Amino acid sequence: MTEAFRIDVFTILPEMVNAVAGESLLGRARARGVLDVRVHDLREHTTDVHRTVDDAPFGGGAGMVLRPEPIFASVEAADPPRPLLLLGPAGRRFDQAWARELVGGPGLSLLCGRYEGVDDRVRTHLCDGELSIGDFVVGGGEVAAMVVLEAVGRLVPGVMGNAESATDESFADGRLEYPQFTRPADFRGLVVPEVLRSGDHARVARWRRAASLKRTLEARPDLVDAAGGLDDADRALLAWFDELGPG
Repeated sequence: MTEAFRIDVFTILPEMVNAVAGESLLGRARARGVLDVRVHDLREHTTDVHRTVDDAPFGGGAGMVLRPEPIFASVEAADPPRPLLLLGPAGRRFDQAWARELVGGPGLSLLCGRYEGVDDRVRTHLCDGELSIGDFVVGGGEVAAMVVLEAVGRLVPGVMGNAESATDESFADGRLEYPQFTRPADFRGLVVPEVLRSGDHARVARWRRAASLKRTLEARPDLVDAAGGLDDADRALLAWFDELGPG
């Protein structure tokens, strides 16, 4: 039996992370032993009666900082898979390519910051890198951990029932996914494109490639630019798509 892909999460709010890791796709994968998600409560490695994990920053200032002792102790006790990534605003921007990269390793670990952040000795001497989910502020790293769990977990072989799902979706090939439709074919006069109802698999595949390119060009032209722009084949495909019209 293949060893489960392991993801460790270090946090002061374990219930918050476990709630997501125990539901839907991730929860089923954990139950089947495909994913091994371990959530560690940093407070279990405190030494005082109040289970204190934070303290005021040296030099003064607003807020509190997570202390190094419980973090180092928790990580050393768990001996988690590497890399151990600190979730914070200074990190490398997370994307689908990085998610695929992480799945290629033996596992990964995530450290959730809180308050004003973590003691910098944790960042420089314990963590292997930093990860950011975007240029905005949230209350802590738990939300980011959930994003990484979902994005990475679903790419682990055996997690999704249909392995092709991971290769036929937004960002898998640098483009947005094509529009999806289901029954009824005619809803309030809004009709599903005829080509999708034709049964012609070659035409359906071509329509989907064209629709994906059209949607990406309109909503995320930066992705098209990053891929080197449009070539003659792309332009021909878009022209064919426009000739078909919406019906």
